Amino acid sequence: MGISLILGVVVVALAVVIVILLQRKPDNQSSLLIKEDLRALSQDIDRLKDTMQSQVSERLDKGQASMLSALQKQSTDSNRVITEITRNLAELKESNKRVVGVADELRTIQNVLQNPKQRGVLGEYYLNQVLENVLPPERFKLQHKIGRGDDGRDLVCDAVIILDKGKMLPVDSKFSLENYNRLIESNNKAERETLVKQFKADLKQRIDETAKYIRPGDGTMDFAFMFIPSEAIYYDLLINKVGSASTSSRDLIEYAFRDKKVIIVSPTSFLAYLQTVLQGLRSLQIEEQAKEIQLRVGQLGEHLKKYDSFMQKLGNSLGTTVGHFNNAHKELKKVDKDVVRVTGTSPGIEPLMLDRPQDRED
Repeated sequence: MGISLILGVVVVALAVVIVILLQRKPDNQSSLLIKEDLRALSQDIDRLKDTMQSQVSERLDKGQASMLSALQKQSTDSNRVITEITRNLAELKESNKRVVGVADELRTIQNVLQNPKQRGVLGEYYLNQVLENVLPPERFKLQHKIGRGDDGRDLVCDAVIILDKGKMLPVDSKFSLENYNRLIESNNKAERETLVKQFKADLKQRIDETAKYIRPGDGTMDFAFMFIPSEAIYYDLLINKVGSASTSSRDLIEYAFRDKKVIIVSPTSFLAYLQTVLQGLRSLQIEEQAKEIQLRVGQLGEHLKKYDSFMQKLGNSLGTTVGHFNNAHKELKKVDKDVVRVTGTSPGIEPLMLDRPQDRED
């Protein structure tokens, strides 16, 4: 725009000069000068025009190159942004798939927990995993029969822990969840009081069911574990509250232990009990090994006594042999003396006398 303005000013100046010159009175000399001036001015204008065109062209080239570079940079940045957006969209799609998968799994777990039978299977599986992670395989059994109940039916416990001399410690998995969940979700005070009673009744029934497996006459211990797979329910029992409702659940824990000899455990507390049982089993194993070592040492002592007896007999036999050997040489010496008397020669035999083995001092 600046170059166009300069070119316009030059053209206007040239027009003014031409007008002034034309207004003067023409003569030949002046005409020639004017023509020369005009020719020179025209040449200057041409040169200025060429210079200005060159500058304009150069600036346009630079501007075009700069614009092209900017466009290329913008295109590169745009491509990078598009790539990042595409990758983020792909990751978001994959994350959505995982979220959907987790949601499906949670829905499946929810369906399992809503079915009492399937919920029982889940609790037994959880119990099995805890036992497998702590105890050796020979120290527990699953779905083990413990005699018969009062109704004549087989009593099959979820698991038993094998202790000293084959004694069994029953462990039964219980998962009372329906009334617990309803109590947690309820906001009606009257309904909550009813649900609290039902919840306590459920737990009391589960305690009584576990107590059936305590049968010392059939080889069990005089107490049993009631395994609750839910830490939340166990914690609520300890603090006497379910949600914000008082349940007096301490009475249930005391009822279980004092009246029914049932110890209520959660996965965490059960692990602590199992560690104690495991230490006891290890101590028992060490004790059994010590008894075995003591027995072996006693047998070794008996072998040593027999060996000593044989060595005594061998020593006595050697002593008798040495005595016979010495007596034989003495007799040989006598024979040699008889020979000397007859022949008048000097004695030729020196008897070899051996020392008898010394008797051991006790």
